[in-house]
Amino acid sequence: MKTIREICTEYQGIVLDAEDILAGGGFRRAEDPGEPKVIVQSPAPSREKASAPAGNAEEALRALEEEVRGCSRCPLCEKRKQAVPGTGVLSPDVMAIGEGPGEEEDLRGEPFVGPAGAYLDKWLQAIGLSRAKNVYIANIVKCRPPGNRDPLPEETAACMPYLLRQVQIVRPRAVLALGRIAAQNLLGTKEGIGSLRGQPRTWQGLPFLATYHPSAVQRDDQLRRPVWEDLKLLAKLLEGA
Repeated sequence: MKTIREICTEYQGIVLDAEDILAGGGFRRAEDPGEPKVIVQSPAPSREKASAPAGNAEEALRALEEEVRGCSRCPLCEKRKQAVPGTGVLSPDVMAIGEGPGEEEDLRGEPFVGPAGAYLDKWLQAIGLSRAKNVYIANIVKCRPPGNRDPLPEETAACMPYLLRQVQIVRPRAVLALGRIAAQNLLGTKEGIGSLRGQPRTWQGLPFLATYHPSAVQRDDQLRRPVWEDLKLLAKLLEGA
């Protein structure tokens, strides 16, 4: 088994590419001379997760997605173009949960595919994660609220059973809440995201961490460093998950 020092040496070139991604995508690490310049690699899924019967889970997830697409539990269904169940892989390292679909997501039926989604992908890449390999992405509500307003309590209550079933089927190793709405609804609190972020918790028996929503960070440059600290903490949580 390779030592940490050997891994650091082997991935030196990858580190430089990762720093370019973070800077070029608008997400930069603040200068920290004492921080080792090594991209954090998430560990491989456990053998127990890998050996789970994927066929049944895939069927259950597809059935749930079809149920979501035909849902009429709340008035959000009346103006949607498409419901947005979720996207990613089964048994992921991380399940990222956002607030709700935006305009682009409503058109395409997939979460986080607009500018905030591209930004989120860069965050995940910086710690060795990808929605194509080891991440599942979903939202608190599955239909776009008009004008991208905050979802109403009755709307989140109608959608929450879908999300809980997704967690049971997908079986992530950890959960990352993106933004105030997601964190408050999952934790059942009215605390602001500034207080909720950066504090490891347990939710549904899983390691849980909240951070700022990608769109909020795009609007406020000062949130970039806190998000990077949260991402590094998430990588540490995965090591012990």
